[in-house]
Amino acid sequence: MGYSLNNEYEGKTDSEKISILGQKVMNAARNTIIIKFRFLDIAVNQLKVTPYMDIYDALGNEKTMSMDGMNIWYNERYVLKKYKEDKNYLNRAVLHMLLHGIFKHFLIGKTVIPEFWDIASDVAVESVIEEFNERCLDLGDSPERAHLIDSIINDTGMLVAEKIYNALKEGKIDRYLMTELSDKFTVDDHSYWHRNYEPPKDENDNPDSDDKSPGRDETDEEEEKENNPNDITAPSEGEDTEEENDDDARAGTGGMGKPDENDHTGEMPEFSDEDLKQIWDQIAEYVQTDLETMSKNAGEKAGTMMSNLAAVNREKYDYTSFLKKFSVFGEKMTINDDEFDYIFYTYGLQRYGNMPLIEPLEYKEVKKVKEFVIAIDTSGSVSGELVQKFITKTYNILKSEESFFTKINLHIIQCDTEIHEDVKITNQDEFDRYIDNMVLKGFGGTDFRPVFRYVEDMIKRHEFTDLKGLIYFTDGWGKFPEHQPDFNTAFVFLDDNYNNPTVPVWAIKLVLSSDEI
Repeated sequence: MGYSLNNEYEGKTDSEKISILGQKVMNAARNTIIIKFRFLDIAVNQLKVTPYMDIYDALGNEKTMSMDGMNIWYNERYVLKKYKEDKNYLNRAVLHMLLHGIFKHFLIGKTVIPEFWDIASDVAVESVIEEFNERCLDLGDSPERAHLIDSIINDTGMLVAEKIYNALKEGKIDRYLMTELSDKFTVDDHSYWHRNYEPPKDENDNPDSDDKSPGRDETDEEEEKENNPNDITAPSEGEDTEEENDDDARAGTGGMGKPDENDHTGEMPEFSDEDLKQIWDQIAEYVQTDLETMSKNAGEKAGTMMSNLAAVNREKYDYTSFLKKFSVFGEKMTINDDEFDYIFYTYGLQRYGNMPLIEPLEYKEVKKVKEFVIAIDTSGSVSGELVQKFITKTYNILKSEESFFTKINLHIIQCDTEIHEDVKITNQDEFDRYIDNMVLKGFGGTDFRPVFRYVEDMIKRHEFTDLKGLIYFTDGWGKFPEHQPDFNTAFVFLDDNYNNPTVPVWAIKLVLSSDEI
């Protein structure tokens, strides 16, 4: 049976024709992504394609496309215009927004600067798309994009949004290049992501004040002419799509999460960020697992995507809570309110005058650091600035209330392939002086074994009575001891490359990025 464009639109108003065509071209792009990238099927089915009800925002700007974690919102006139210019554009745009979801770029803190984050997240996803090198995504400007990507990789090391954002915020990328990046890589509108943005209190200017905010500077007649649906050839039923009996793929039914009862209203749905985070956590883990197993060939060709997935799926740690696990029990002269029974105490005072039936316990068992070793890897691959930050962070946690006993026995060891310094700390004053006068030594290779031998010798010399913990701060590239020591050991890895260092089964692993130190 032939496909008749005229019969389908017979009796329809121009607005209704535009609506039908808009849905068709968006579903065609969506289905193309499903066919070309099978490992993204769950992500595709999570996002509904939904037209805006009002195509102009409060400032009079014409809306384009956006995603909020549950929907891909689109301006029907805009997508038809883009489809007319280049059919591949919408394929690329849909994939662009899917990757924003998988990398959870839309879930950001209140203090993230919109201008920098928008550029960083767009560059990250466009770098992934360029690496796919698929014909259905080609816009004919790959050399220009590659040149821009190469121009920033030296300042970021990796094309991950967080790293690009930090480079922008620290001024490592100049304004001219920022403008080029924004012009070339911007696809969708991110304003909904920044709805809770709180600028610094000492900042008078809005970071987005440079952005254009024009009203409607084109007449409705000009828009009608430029976006005339009769000038656009709708995709045929077999073009860039799989079988059209896939209801989820065609209708945009969400694959995970809650159904949207107000479909096609053009209003943002009511979902908490925590709900969306849980949904996209599962999707990101699924995609990474698929690329590492079933779609391994695709994963091997998508190194930038795998780096972004590793960054997204890496478990975040609370170093403060972690350090408390290495604390030991001791006694402090204080009333133990948890075990004190006020009923018997007050009853005795009332019944016998000044004689309580039970006295309050004078001792309370509290978790506090008493004997501890901190080993600092000062090999050439660990920067002095980060070592300083780590020591300071550890110091700030230890010096907090109820962290020290009256007497402590803390050893801070600097080492690479050998021991360079061992400083013993017995009170907070000594700790303060150490931080103020610390000088890093070493900067050779990395071998963990000398520290373990050194600490074991200290135990034999009775320099510790009950050593419970050794924390080794390192980049992870070194030789581990063959045998388990008699004390708890944790390796704190500095891992800005989002690798997954392997440790012996008896050791605890904690991975922190430089931003988390």
